[in-house]
Amino acid sequence: MKRVAALLMTLVLMSLLLAGCGKKGAQKDVDYIKDKGTLIVGITDFAPMDYKDDSGKWIGFDADLARKVADSLGVKCEFVEIDWDNKVLELNNKSIDVVWNGMTLTPEVTEAMECTKAYLNNAQVVVVSKDIADSIKTTADARALGFAVEAGSAGEEAAKENGLNFISVTSQADAVMEVQAGTSGACIIDLLMAGAMIGDGTSYPNLAHTVELTTEEYGIGCRKGSDLAEYINKQLKAYYDDGSLAQTAKTYGVQDALIAQ
Repeated sequence: MKRVAALLMTLVLMSLLLAGCGKKGAQKDVDYIKDKGTLIVGITDFAPMDYKDDSGKWIGFDADLARKVADSLGVKCEFVEIDWDNKVLELNNKSIDVVWNGMTLTPEVTEAMECTKAYLNNAQVVVVSKDIADSIKTTADARALGFAVEAGSAGEEAAKENGLNFISVTSQADAVMEVQAGTSGACIIDLLMAGAMIGDGTSYPNLAHTVELTTEEYGIGCRKGSDLAEYINKQLKAYYDDGSLAQTAKTYGVQDALIAQ
């Protein structure tokens, strides 16, 4: 009888442990984020999507949307600058909860993350000094230049696909600074960033964008299998329907790139 009782007790304990493990494994990211009270957003310095104002606060089209979603969850929004090349690792080890930074929906990205529907159109463009811009009309014209690109970005992929000589840097902002400093003849960045960051009235008035190498769509990345992606889809749809998504887009000059939700 003692053996039977001991066996029954062991089976009960194992059942409880398995039930606990099953509950933990099945926990959804939406509940996880609500429980901890913070939505941690992985970003890079990338105007007009995520960048700092004069007071040091993160603003931008993506930053504003992330705060809006965090408010809908009843949690605080925290922004963390990440190495773009390590974005999947940061997600999987839960250093961040979401990658929300003008992320191109490449096959590699959609395979490694649970992504939202596309919400913006974009392109990868060549940026050069204005004094040579008129001579760079095609990819062939640009091949003699040395490029700077963000590591792990769509710009880096475009450089590889077009057989361009390049160095990889930490961010698109750093790639632009390489051209400004003259240490690289050109860089490849997002068209939306180029519109906000270079040309007349910006910090880089002597730079211009020329060749459009690719067209693409932006999405938001969550952990593989996460329910957060679908939650964000529903929120973006609601913001699109009530007009607030378009209003935020106009604030940052990206309204023409907005995709219907």
